[in-house]
Amino acid sequence: MTKFSILIANYNNGHFFKDCYDSIIAQTYTNWEVIIVDDASTDNSLELIKTQIGDDPRFVLVQNDQNGGCGYTKKRCAELATGELCGFLDPDDALMPEAVQVMVKEHQLDINVSMVYSNYYSCDEKLKPKYIYKGTSISGLSCLEFGNSITHFVSFKSKNYKASEGINPDLRRAVDQDLYYKLEEQGAIKYLDSITYKYRIHKGGISTNNNSAKAFANHMFVIFLACKRRNLRYEDIIPIYYKKYCNIENVYFKTGLFILKPFKFVHKIIKNHLLTKLRVIKV
Repeated sequence: MTKFSILIANYNNGHFFKDCYDSIIAQTYTNWEVIIVDDASTDNSLELIKTQIGDDPRFVLVQNDQNGGCGYTKKRCAELATGELCGFLDPDDALMPEAVQVMVKEHQLDINVSMVYSNYYSCDEKLKPKYIYKGTSISGLSCLEFGNSITHFVSFKSKNYKASEGINPDLRRAVDQDLYYKLEEQGAIKYLDSITYKYRIHKGGISTNNNSAKAFANHMFVIFLACKRRNLRYEDIIPIYYKKYCNIENVYFKTGLFILKPFKFVHKIIKNHLLTKLRVIKV
């Protein structure tokens, strides 16, 4: 029976962990382990997590000696995993009951598949679903050339991970995107049109709110690294992402220009008036 390693990198999210824990215990697939690496949390995360998992041998909990960041912590999770299949679960999120079972099935159906991804519920801070976020089936193109439509829940074969460069320990954001590009270099990727994950939106999210700009910048960096590995021209790939991810920003930009238009008109009148006066003075 295939063993599935659920990988959890935690930093100051222990107060959300009960929902995460309950969703793991409720899995219909039973041959799993959970690797939890705490990145030297400054709150009571360790206490809360230890209380939840108790002495259940299926859970392995370790802590970094010092804060190493997301990349370092996720890399350590992957290195500690013993399952043939792995999947990252954030401690502030949750899995649907059949998430692991459907992922194991998809990997068993095709030995050439390196990674399987699916759909998720986007939830509020209390983990109440707000809407369904659907992934996109990538056909004929790599996820790099398509614009990266990989969505939670994502699972991958351990052998493919080990054959890749692995997670970059120096990255603090866009860690997942970097991993996806590396995994597709080792085998096929498959989209599963099924909701397997609950993604919690809250102020402390690493890629949300005030962190979104930093996350986007890091994503551009990992695209550059992927292009370098594949001998692709970076300037050919970036326009794909600009078109896909910058539509909202463009709307805001155009709205801003529209609002400023009358001010620009007034500025132009004043500028012309002053120039006329200067000409008169020179004469």
